[in-house]
Amino acid sequence: MYTFYHYPRCSTCVKAKKWLNEQGLEYQAINLADAPPTSDELKQIHATSNKAIKALFNTSGQSYRNGGFKDRLASMSDDEKFAELAADGMLIKRPLLVGPNSSLIGFKIAEWEQLLG
Repeated sequence: MYTFYHYPRCSTCVKAKKWLNEQGLEYQAINLADAPPTSDELKQIHATSNKAIKALFNTSGQSYRNGGFKDRLASMSDDEKFAELAADGMLIKRPLLVGPNSSLIGFKIAEWEQLLG
């Protein structure tokens, strides 16, 4: 069973959800704005994603711009980064698909097919 973190008004999330349904995969959908992953959950997502922590940040979003993360990120500790992400679900790159041993950040069909296909 997968956990699908999304934002319902995000067009990329809508495409990803449609793709998941077409594949017949079972998942639990969680609205990132209402229930973002905890700092510990984000650490696990990061560990199983094979990506840099910065990949978890929605760099084109309002929360990222308003928080000045472009200038702040380089000087923040990993714990501070995870705490900021956990505090504001809109700061997180979406969608996230979290499985038992792997995590996908953003929706790139080739990556999703490779992992799930």
